[in-house]
Amino acid sequence: MKALIAANWKMNNGIKEDVSFVKSFEKLIKNAKNIDVVICPPFTLLYKLNELLKNSEIKLGAQNMHFEEKGAYTGEVSPLMLKDAGCEYVILGHSERRQYFNETDDLINKKVKSALRHKLKPILCIGETLQQRNNNKTMQIIGNQLINCLNGINENEIKSIVVAYEPIWAIGTGNNATPEQAEEVHKFIRSLLLKTYNKKISDDIRIIYGGSVKPESIEDLMKMKNINGTLVGGASLDPKSFAEICNAA
Repeated sequence: MKALIAANWKMNNGIKEDVSFVKSFEKLIKNAKNIDVVICPPFTLLYKLNELLKNSEIKLGAQNMHFEEKGAYTGEVSPLMLKDAGCEYVILGHSERRQYFNETDDLINKKVKSALRHKLKPILCIGETLQQRNNNKTMQIIGNQLINCLNGINENEIKSIVVAYEPIWAIGTGNNATPEQAEEVHKFIRSLLLKTYNKKISDDIRIIYGGSVKPESIEDLMKMKNINGTLVGGASLDPKSFAEICNAA
């Protein structure tokens, strides 16, 4: 299975940084093998990044989308717009969307279904808070989020989804989950997919880890049996550090 290494640039960078990043980054990962690399910039950079990556193996993704194709939804971006901008992937259900914009599992489920209808590959994020972990509710929270967000998704559709486990307590805090902690949750997610779908889907689906991923932590994470890549935040803004992560995956 190819590892998936995705960069979530969040609300950072402009066109100048964009161009500089791609020029440096492509040279630094030219020897990277058996990985898919996805960059998810802000909406304003999608068109430019698509131009820059035209002859590259690097994939383009968005950080969010509305579930409707068009309409009176001021400030929103539709799946058709993402396809038009060259996107192959879209991050859905990121903890910051849940936390700051009150996104629910039901809303995320609508977005996942819409993305699949329009041949976009969702990177579906799920994760628990520190309080939930301390109360031994990690697996309950993860299970509920996964089942709710995948409600109505059939065996053929699930093949296009990447699941991203991102413990909220580790995002942007520098407190990376240990490889063993991440592996435990990834193994649980895979077992839940086995119960919900079948063994082939459970074995083949990519489950990636997100939460303060850095060059110094990637090797130990990728040694874990059920970790198939990473969703990288802050460390993906620097071409050198992101390249180190990709090359070590």
